[in-house]
Formats: sequence, C-alpha cells, structure tokens
Amino acid sequence: MKRLQLKSFHMVLVTVSIAVGIIFALQFRTVQDIRENEAFRRTRILSGQVSQMKKEREVLQAEVARMRDRLDKLSTGPLSEQLKEEMAQAKILSGVTELVGSGVKVTLKDSNISLAPGENPNLYLVHDEDILRVVNELKASGAEGIAVNNQRLISSTGVKCSGPTIRINGKVLAPPFVISAVGNPDILESAIKMKGGVADTLQFFGIQVLVKKLDQVKLPAYPGVFSYEHAVQTG
Repeated sequence: MKRLQLKSFHMVLVTVSIAVGIIFALQFRTVQDIRENEAFRRTRILSGQVSQMKKEREVLQAEVARMRDRLDKLSTGPLSEQLKEEMAQAKILSGVTELVGSGVKVTLKDSNISLAPGENPNLYLVHDEDILRVVNELKASGAEGIAVNNQRLISSTGVKCSGPTIRINGKVLAPPFVISAVGNPDILESAIKMKGGVADTLQFFGIQVLVKKLDQVKLPAYPGVFSYEHAVQTG
C-alpha cells in the first residue's frame, strides 16, 4: 500500500514539474515575443523618422540651391544693375552723396528798409521760418536735393534761429542765406515767384529775394551721422 502511495506521489510530482516547466517555457516565450515585437515597432518608428528627415534634408538642400542660384543672378545678372541704380537713387534722396544737376539758387537777405521809431527790427530779418517756407515750397515742387549755405538738408535736419544767425547741421550760418536746389529750374522758379507766394510775402517786409536758374547746381553730401532713437529695422 505504501509503495502504491509513493508511486502515486512520484507521478504527481513529475506531472507538476512538467507542467511548471511548460508554464515557464511559455512565459519566457511570451516575454521574448513581446520584446521582439517592441524592438520591431521601435525599429519601424525610427526607420520612418529617418525617412522623414531625409525628405526634409532634400527639401532644405533644394532651397539652399535655389537661394544660391538667386544670389548668383543678383550678383551677375541685369537685376544687379537695377539694384545698384536703386541704391544710388536712395543715397541721393537721403542726402548721403554729393548731387549735381540743373536747378535754382534762392538768395535771402535781410531787409535794408529804414526803420521807423519804435518799429521792431526783427520783422525785417530773415528767420528760420522764412527759410523753411522756401525749402518746403521747393520740396513740394519736386526738388531732388536742397542745401542752405552749403549745408545739405535731410529729413531730420533742424533749422533754428540763433539770434541774427541760423543754425543748421550744428553750423551757425549768417546772412545772406543761399538756398540751392536741384530739380526742374522752370518749375522751381515758378513755385517761389508765384503771385501771393513765399517771395511776395517776404518782400512785403522788405526781405530781399533773388531767384536764379542754373544749368548746374552742386550740393554737398550730408556731413553728419545718421542716428535714430525710436526707429528700428524690420524684416
């Protein structure tokens, strides 16, 4: 009887051992399969990312090639001459380069009228506002460049009275004031001399106004340094 029980026990033990071994084998196989699937999935993802990066690199290389081709055309093609011309025009309009061309010279002198007793002598002197009126009239009539007593005017130039003198570009200028402008001589002259215009107003107070058309007017370049407090470059 004991032998039968012992044999039965051995049979059960062998069966359990086999079952446990099979379970361990299956678990190991399952874990291995999971790891292999995960590795395959990651490889597939990485392969896709590499493929996408290659496409993006090809697009960037094509863009670089296009920009280089454009740069070559700008440097050597006819567009380069156009850009040079536009740059030269911008320099002229900004006043950073010397300008020569036909135009006019407007000379303003203080009045030589004898003053009556108690009369204000300042009424018969050339003031900054008088110069500005002439300058604005010339600008409105198409002047391409203007200088006062050989001081080139730019967009930020200030014209201020300093006693009997005028201060422009940090320079103190004394009368007579010669306002030189490059542009169409006929149009510029007519603008200053028009009836009821700036010349008539100044001459009413005895200010001497002389307008002369010239085939060649030479304007110097602006001598100062450009500085901006609030303006910033965009783009």
